[in-house]
Amino acid sequence: MVLEATMICIDNSEWMRNGDYTPSRFQAQADAVNLICGAKTQSNPENTVGVMTMAGKGVRVLVTPTSDLGKILACMHGLEVGAEANLAAAIQVAQLALKHRQNKRQQQRIIAFIGSPVKYDKKVLETIGKKLKKNNVALDIVDFGESDDEKPEKLEALIAAVNSSDSSHIVHVPPGENALSDVLLSTPIFTGEEGGSGFAASAAAAAATGASGFEFGVDPNVDPELALALRLSMEEERARQEAIAKKAAEDTSNIENKDHASSSNSDSVMAEAEPASNAAADDKKEQPKDDDDLLQQALAMSMEGGASGSAAVADAAMAEAGAVDPDLALALQMSVQDANMSSDSDMSKVFEDRSFVTSILNSLPGVDPNDPSVKDLLASLHGQGEEKKEEDKDKSDKPEDGKN
Repeated sequence: MVLEATMICIDNSEWMRNGDYTPSRFQAQADAVNLICGAKTQSNPENTVGVMTMAGKGVRVLVTPTSDLGKILACMHGLEVGAEANLAAAIQVAQLALKHRQNKRQQQRIIAFIGSPVKYDKKVLETIGKKLKKNNVALDIVDFGESDDEKPEKLEALIAAVNSSDSSHIVHVPPGENALSDVLLSTPIFTGEEGGSGFAASAAAAAATGASGFEFGVDPNVDPELALALRLSMEEERARQEAIAKKAAEDTSNIENKDHASSSNSDSVMAEAEPASNAAADDKKEQPKDDDDLLQQALAMSMEGGASGSAAVADAAMAEAGAVDPDLALALQMSVQDANMSSDSDMSKVFEDRSFVTSILNSLPGVDPNDPSVKDLLASLHGQGEEKKEEDKDKSDKPEDGKN
């Protein structure tokens, strides 16, 4: 693994506002810078990376070479965009920052993103390149964005002046559908002089094949802690999903059991309620409604049919009323006796009137009033009426004799 200290020069000039790279030139450049910083720090624990700007109010070092990736990525937020990029001054300041690195065994490298026109002559750039080569500083250039006829030629001359043993590289990235960071994944700027190792190699392979080939896309040999954390997180999520599915199945079975039990209970209740309702209806039919209905029924029966039928019905009504109310039974008995007495007296009065009986007999078809048998029957009925009168008279006289 190469032990290296790297300074990344960012182009934050006014040309970075253009949108020919998705989503903009500056954002595409920021994504590529983040990816390179991660690759450099992961390839060797002792590697350091620093970041600086080439435009704005002037060349400014955002962070000196450090191995703290969080500090490196944080310096990219809130950068100002404007003015023109000063490539020559930025390279000289970056070289000075690398000269004061803490670990002198680290190789020195400058990576410059240039997305705006280069205003310096070719000779000036060649002079800067020779100075970098003298101090053993490698240079990588990412050419994107604004391009004229002289810009590629100037940058090629700069790389030719600084290159030693093919340690420096230049990449031209034209606008297109591919992101800037995706194009750099397969270049020596990202993979390094030895073809890449660790994070850089795995990321380059993932970009080339479309998948890393490892679980969760992380090589456990490069970052075992991250791979373990992702595996544990996946197992916890799988357990949580299984618990949710199990609980849902239990809730569904409980609801079905409750519905079945409630339907069974309702069926049994209905089955028990039907004979009970039938029995109640029969009881209502058998039991008398109230005392007034019984009295009216007995009176109607006593006035309607013949003497024997009326007596039977009245006796049955009085028997039912006696079980409910003795006073009601006594009243019914007195009403029946009064009705019988009135009916007997009416019948005796009718048979006493012979002319009325004769007229009735004459009106009947096939009946001869002069028939001896008919005359004997009328005489016997008249005689019975006379005897009943005398009995009634004797009964009415007896209390008076008792009083005397």
